[in-house]
Amino acid sequence: MATRSGLPAACQTALSERLEAELFQALCDPIRLSLVAHLAASGRALTVTEASQCCGIHFSGVSRHLALLKRAGVVRAEKYGREMHYRIEIGALASTLRGLADALEDCWDAGRRASA
Repeated sequence: MATRSGLPAACQTALSERLEAELFQALCDPIRLSLVAHLAASGRALTVTEASQCCGIHFSGVSRHLALLKRAGVVRAEKYGREMHYRIEIGALASTLRGLADALEDCWDAGRRASA
């Protein structure tokens, strides 16, 4: 329900502009989250075989998870010879998450000012 200031509607708009459903769907799976952590901790691009060491699942499953993370913009893939190398898109991921956090804080601050 909106107040006279229209605050909830404005906040919803600001949040929905920054919320990327595909990103959060990609990150909500424990295996994909382990892959993201493994890639981040490595500090370099990893082959599918190297990335699969974190999860205890078959190579083909890791490949599918990495493809989904790529579609969501979490990782970048580059082919070298016959192998795909995956690197976390740390700048883009951090920027997206910071933007969402900033929008939440702006809504919180605006709500506190409106109720004061």
